[in-house]
Amino acid sequence: MNKARALTHYTPLRPWLVVLLACAVYLGAIFAANDADPLAFVTLGECFSVCAGADGTACPPDSEGYDGQFAYYIARDPVASPGCLDAPAYRLQRILLPALARTLSLGQTALIPWALVAINLAALVGGTALLEDLLLRVGTSRWYALSYGLFAGVFMAVRLSTAEPLAYGLALAAVWLAARERLTGAAILLALAALAKETTAFFALGIALHLVLIGRWRAALTLALIAAAPFLAWQGVLIAWLGTPGVGSGGALATAFTPIPYGGVWQIALEGGLLVFLVLGVLLAIPAAVVPSLWGLWRAARDLRGGQSDLAACLLLANAAIMPFVPFSTYREFLGLLRFMPGLVIAVVWYAAAHRQRRALRYSTLWIVLIAFVIAG
Repeated sequence: MNKARALTHYTPLRPWLVVLLACAVYLGAIFAANDADPLAFVTLGECFSVCAGADGTACPPDSEGYDGQFAYYIARDPVASPGCLDAPAYRLQRILLPALARTLSLGQTALIPWALVAINLAALVGGTALLEDLLLRVGTSRWYALSYGLFAGVFMAVRLSTAEPLAYGLALAAVWLAARERLTGAAILLALAALAKETTAFFALGIALHLVLIGRWRAALTLALIAAAPFLAWQGVLIAWLGTPGVGSGGALATAFTPIPYGGVWQIALEGGLLVFLVLGVLLAIPAAVVPSLWGLWRAARDLRGGQSDLAACLLLANAAIMPFVPFSTYREFLGLLRFMPGLVIAVVWYAAAHRQRRALRYSTLWIVLIAFVIAG
């Protein structure tokens, strides 16, 4: 380790600490602005008026809520929660966060919002610290970890009590282990991540692809089986319980994944008109999601064609490849798009660091700016 890297390694101020302090200040401001009511952290929607009890009273068909509200309902009373969910199987497939919150709160309803925030905050800070270490291992400044730690898709999710910080924190831990050839531990963490949010499956796909390309077919198959088995078993439970699996493109008002590359972006113009497209498409979605995913697809495909099948390239390919087919309903809700993107952010940052793509690393810090749009909105 050279002197410059040694000084960077031992600096008392770390990105994970910056993320912890920034998130704590923001959470404190939200708490104070809502008369010290912790229910503000679950962003309760219109359903809450009829689902305030634990009896699973059905929500009106035209009511709206947000994912943190649904995590709260599941944690409060898992068995009675379907009546309070817009798409019960879809919401219940993300069982890990509410299950942990119920366990941590000891079943005390008043403590559930605090448990949701505590779990997600710890996962966000821990994930940032793990990304720091991954960056240091390839000789890059740890401060680029802030592109993930202060990315609105995970930072705002702590305040909203949605599953992204936990899910992608587990995915980062799996990558951290996989980079050290600890594949069994990585597979177990990927299995847990999938139970937090199914989109983390692209990390399992990327790691398995890397193992296949280097000729380790048995290791790839073992990892895939361990990572997928709990999720598939839980889908079976949901089918037996609710009559349908949870896999899909979203809850109420969601549209399907599009077969047309980036069709969800262009549909913004068709549905919302030119002004809406200029704001949501040209100003936000295209620079934040379309351009980075196209860059990722180009770089990863070029590397793989050239025989470079390292883990970073495979993870980049897996996480970028889904972005062209993201549903219109995700692209039209900017926060929803940001919550879909943490995998791409992680993959771009680590790939750019591992492959010495300094310009891409610098551009990745622009993702931090997006938090201003979300908070202001």
